[in-house]
Amino acid sequence: MNQENLAHCPLCQASELLDVLVATDYTTTQETFQVQKCASCQFVFTNPRPPVNAIGKYYQSDSYISHTDGGKGILDRVYLMARNFTLRWKEELISERHIKGELLDVGCGTGEFIYHMKTAGWNVTGVEPTETAREKASQKIQQKIYTDLQSINQTFDVITMWHVLEHVHELHETVEKIKSVLKENGTIIIAVPNHESPDAKEYQSHWAAYDVPRHLWHFSKTTMQNLMNTHGMKIKEVIPMKLDAYYVSLLSEKYRNPQQSSLMNMMKATLQGLTSNRKALKEINHSSLIYIIKK
Repeated sequence: MNQENLAHCPLCQASELLDVLVATDYTTTQETFQVQKCASCQFVFTNPRPPVNAIGKYYQSDSYISHTDGGKGILDRVYLMARNFTLRWKEELISERHIKGELLDVGCGTGEFIYHMKTAGWNVTGVEPTETAREKASQKIQQKIYTDLQSINQTFDVITMWHVLEHVHELHETVEKIKSVLKENGTIIIAVPNHESPDAKEYQSHWAAYDVPRHLWHFSKTTMQNLMNTHGMKIKEVIPMKLDAYYVSLLSEKYRNPQQSSLMNMMKATLQGLTSNRKALKEINHSSLIYIIKK
């Protein structure tokens, strides 16, 4: 198995790395991957990991619904129902903070979000490296979808990364690039899983949002703040994605108890989602978090 090993923390460059847990790729290969933590700044990441030229095979699955527009199984249907709701919620979140203008969605998948925003009156641009998803997005919005962020040379009022930053190999280069194409009064919106959430602590190595090896970085509020500070940007708001606790728990229950019935899986996941959101409320430490970022 072709792997690359990081000898230093990508965030602070410290060399003491501690083993946290071993997680399984439940989506495609069933391979296991080590998750490590920097002893200095506590940044958590998958290490070793597939290099950028070998990661593609781990996305080649009908189960990876953000790239396939699936909908065959019960989990897919739950995901699609939640996605339809969150599209409207994301639009409201953005519209409350910006008048309509230029919007860039990095990692746009099959294009549902940018299609929704385009119909709402925004001028949209999408970036998607996966060919099949990119083609679907291009057909959906009837315009070109870029293959990589480096091809972008205009500036934007709003830049979104919905569960994308955890996937990119070139972490600092990506953050610096989105900063460079953001207008002075623009806003970056980054949504990522939170490995310090109550559901992450409950499911441990079975927590679906580790999603190794596709998720290279595993953020907390502290490490996201450290990353933005490194690039001279500020987090202005942290907003919970409460529905994620239910969907992530649904997958995690399936991974932890593969012989469990779908009904029992659903019941346990619903209870865990409720419990996780309740515990997370005081500190805004939910399963996934949205960061509103300014220069």
